[in-house]
Amino acid sequence: MDKRKDPPTSEGVLIKRQKPEENTPSNAVTIQTKGSSGALIQTVMTRNEEAANHETSTKKEAHTDTQYTSVLRLKNGQNAVFAPHRQSAELYTCKFSPSGEHIASAGGEKSIYLWNTYGDCINYGIIKGHTGSILELHWSRDGSMIFTASTDKSCGVFDVQTGERIKRFKGHTSFVNSCSPARRGPELLASGSDDGSVKIWDLRAKNAVESFDSQYQITSVSFSDAGDLVFAGGIDNNIAAWDMRKKSVSYSLTGHMDTISGLSLSPDGNQLLSNAMDNTVRIWDVKPFSATGNRMLKVFEGAPHGIEKNLIRPAWSKDGAMIGVGAGDRTMVIWDTLTRKILYKLPGHKGCVNEVDFHPKEPIVVSCSTDKTMFLGEINPSK
Repeated sequence: MDKRKDPPTSEGVLIKRQKPEENTPSNAVTIQTKGSSGALIQTVMTRNEEAANHETSTKKEAHTDTQYTSVLRLKNGQNAVFAPHRQSAELYTCKFSPSGEHIASAGGEKSIYLWNTYGDCINYGIIKGHTGSILELHWSRDGSMIFTASTDKSCGVFDVQTGERIKRFKGHTSFVNSCSPARRGPELLASGSDDGSVKIWDLRAKNAVESFDSQYQITSVSFSDAGDLVFAGGIDNNIAAWDMRKKSVSYSLTGHMDTISGLSLSPDGNQLLSNAMDNTVRIWDVKPFSATGNRMLKVFEGAPHGIEKNLIRPAWSKDGAMIGVGAGDRTMVIWDTLTRKILYKLPGHKGCVNEVDFHPKEPIVVSCSTDKTMFLGEINPSK
């Protein structure tokens, strides 16, 4: 990705190119089961066919890996299996709800898909409202709303129960690559755009309540735990910590050698996880006062970006013991946070894995990919 001051056009920027319509039916989903040989068997069917008969469809063998089949298993104790779901366009983002009962996914289809986590993982709702691809989404703290960032230059706030759009925040002049809700206090939303600005939105106001301008395009944002800072990464390879009160950069996190593709704050709020196109994942000390002055704590390798240069978002497990990220080599990588050891490198997707998320209560992970599927599986099962 070239570093330019001017926002790019959609041409030549794969992560933001809207997917043309295809012949794949919009109501197609994918179900996978394990064969007796341990190989992954894939079945594609429409939702009507799925409801009528879970056994009638074409089956195809997919990639198998011994580690993959040994670290995952079904809740009923059978062999490991991912339960994937297919949509008609590339998937860029997926998240568990705060309760863990539901999953939201979105991407090139411009809609938010809602799924049940358990049972048959039924798609129980589709929320529309954007005219461009959705690049990132987040649930609200109580799970009643979903926040989105889109290539239609806006952020959305949607009611999960009714499917209605509560707010459409307009003010950016180019693609909105990222959004992040505040963890506490008023319902604030931070957004980062190709127009080089970070904007702060209040659900009680129509327009942005704050705007911080940068020289370069912003690709990822995250609020601090207290909500007094907004971390913003971009194509200048750095992460700026914007002070909400002083309206200036409090400090910068430097060390990445290429564009920042994703940020995630640790559960305790003391560390920031970053993924970048230099093929490294890093953990930073973001406590108010750094004892050493050097805020970079750890560097993780093993999850290459690939030629697509997608905005691949990292994630923490809810206890902070593990971190996970997708990769351009079609795998999901999970590390031990303390030892930096790769615990799992899970294949199965047929395209770049753009986001990974950990279940808030159980050892379950979800991933989504440009191959239009979402995988759900269990890690570290109790013996």
